[in-house]
Amino acid sequence: MTEEATRIGCRGFCARCGRDHSLPAEPALKACRALMAELEAQGRIDLTVRDGQADPRLSLNYLHGPARGQMFGVMVCETQHREQLTFKAFSGQYNGMWQVAGWVPPVLDPARFESVTRDTEARIKRLGRALEFLSPDQKHYRELHEERRRLSRNLMRRIHDLYTLHNFRGQSLPMREAFLGKGNMPTGTGDCCAPKLLNHAACNNLRPIGLAEFYMGRENRSGTRKHGEFSASCQGKCAPILGFMLCGLED
Repeated sequence: MTEEATRIGCRGFCARCGRDHSLPAEPALKACRALMAELEAQGRIDLTVRDGQADPRLSLNYLHGPARGQMFGVMVCETQHREQLTFKAFSGQYNGMWQVAGWVPPVLDPARFESVTRDTEARIKRLGRALEFLSPDQKHYRELHEERRRLSRNLMRRIHDLYTLHNFRGQSLPMREAFLGKGNMPTGTGDCCAPKLLNHAACNNLRPIGLAEFYMGRENRSGTRKHGEFSASCQGKCAPILGFMLCGLED
């Protein structure tokens, strides 16, 4: 566990107010460890149902197979009446599922995501299968390859347009406008634990006081994520949007 991971849960620079914003991890670490222990004990993430009703797709076995591991996060908040509440999130989808009872919802609307991606993803897959039977030096291969690239780029832009981010000044922005990174937004921007949790808090008039994330499952391919380790929010996908999302929290 790095010092950064236990000190700073998430941070980012806000171009609109010209300030860095951050949220500490420490107030959420105890709840994080408790969640980790509960997940290990239950062997699944659908913690609100009895064993006989458990969905096999939500087993922790998913994290130790070809899909490798996944990040989980916990946020501790205060209501307007100083009552403390705890929320949890998993990054992205869990085994193809956007929503699981007891976990905060994604920033986007899953039904709209399905509507936007269904037909185009099917076309991209068909082009991929066609390319398997062609040689890269053929003109037809190059044409199909370029068409697939174009479809993929356009689809990613349409997916990013599904995200609206909220902050603690009562403001909202399309994610494309809030993003401060260089170049195109990476795939999965807006789907990590911190954006999910902060968006949920901002939309429900809650004040976060701590946020921490940990990794569960098979070590990732780069070796930067190991089972049971805490980690601060990522720099590539999260930092460029978290400055806007955290803005107003100090007030």
